[in-house]
Amino acid sequence: MLDLLMYVFFMIFIMIMMNNWWIYMNMMNIMVLLMMMKNFNNLYFVNFSMNFSMDLLSWSLIVLSIWVCLLMIMASLKINFMSMYNNFFIFNIIILMFLLILIFLSMNIFMFYLFFEVSLIPVFLMILGWGGQVERVQAGLYLLFYTLFFSLPLLIGLVYVYLMKNTMIIYLINNLDSFLLYMILMLSFLVKMPMFLIHLWLLKAHVEAPIAGSMILAGVMLKLGGYGLMRLSSFVMMNCSLMNFYFMFISLFGGFIMSLICLVQIDMKLLIAMSSVVHMSMVIMGLMSMMYWGFLGGLILMLGHGLASSGMFSLANVLYERLSSRSLIMNKGSLSINSIFSMWWFLLICCNMAVPPSMNLLGEISLMFSIVNYSWGLMYLLMLITMFGAIYNLYLFSYTQHGQFILTVYSYVNMNIREYLLMFLHWLPLNVLMLKIDLFCL
Repeated sequence: MLDLLMYVFFMIFIMIMMNNWWIYMNMMNIMVLLMMMKNFNNLYFVNFSMNFSMDLLSWSLIVLSIWVCLLMIMASLKINFMSMYNNFFIFNIIILMFLLILIFLSMNIFMFYLFFEVSLIPVFLMILGWGGQVERVQAGLYLLFYTLFFSLPLLIGLVYVYLMKNTMIIYLINNLDSFLLYMILMLSFLVKMPMFLIHLWLLKAHVEAPIAGSMILAGVMLKLGGYGLMRLSSFVMMNCSLMNFYFMFISLFGGFIMSLICLVQIDMKLLIAMSSVVHMSMVIMGLMSMMYWGFLGGLILMLGHGLASSGMFSLANVLYERLSSRSLIMNKGSLSINSIFSMWWFLLICCNMAVPPSMNLLGEISLMFSIVNYSWGLMYLLMLITMFGAIYNLYLFSYTQHGQFILTVYSYVNMNIREYLLMFLHWLPLNVLMLKIDLFCL
């Protein structure tokens, strides 16, 4: 574990000595390769130390975090060209990656909670420092106060856990029959997911964040809630079996409502952010069904959604950098201008719709198994969510690619190799990992 953390520290020294963005990208590539060579067991914790350990869940989310941070640097090259405090921006990304690695490695609940909360600060600074509009201050405050308001009771819950079990190590704690602890745990993680009714901070943060902020929010930060539910739901197993149905129903109904709201959006970023809420509502239902298929599908869909959603934000950003607008009305007719770019829209929207061979397909099928097995009555709303999910993705594609483009598009600058590479690096693991999906299914 220490080799990873020391490597990240080394990156900070490299950043102080030289200002070359491609060096950081290559170093992160090497980090991903190092993670691939780690030996880990699917079911059991390995590489024990006092507070850190790793299993399949930690390993896959750490690889996702490093990969998304690499793509964030690649997508934000405009900040480097325009010298918008670029060294501090890189420092911010490296510190965020360091905190995310620590979150996924922590086996001590208090350390998990500490890094869980501190990881908000780099995202807050990113939105506040490099966001587009004046409302970014309000978006940053939404982000902090929603998550802190629901997470602070978790600290009291952890004190209670320590008093009851006399340990803070996650795998030594099992069933604590406390309804209050159950509510504290569920709400603190469901805000991060986010669940319908407590999702407004996400829409604000996505719309106001720079491209790197949107990518890390969609790619990794939403997964912290799911990771917390997977790790800590064993604390309150009895209450989970009694009470989870209510949260499942709210999530299912919320996912249906959000998929309908997606159909009337004209802001590309807002539409993609709302589709994230729909995907996460399915993950919440799968995890709360307390079934093996639900956990499996939740993990696969979290990884698939992290790459697909991040890729779609990158596509929206490419148009925004050219035409200075996120409106679907202003961004019509891309197919007439740049057909290769339209191909990337098509491929990533297909992945978002869960079309084979993307990971999203397997994730959604596994989640449907677990949800329908939990209760047949949930099947009808689930069918509607799946149907409207396809409809709003097609709506986004047809609006951006077809139609008569407006005259300001004559100032359009063609895409460069870096942007094509960025799309390719989102799409490749999303589809190629299906060949190695037995890793997540054993």
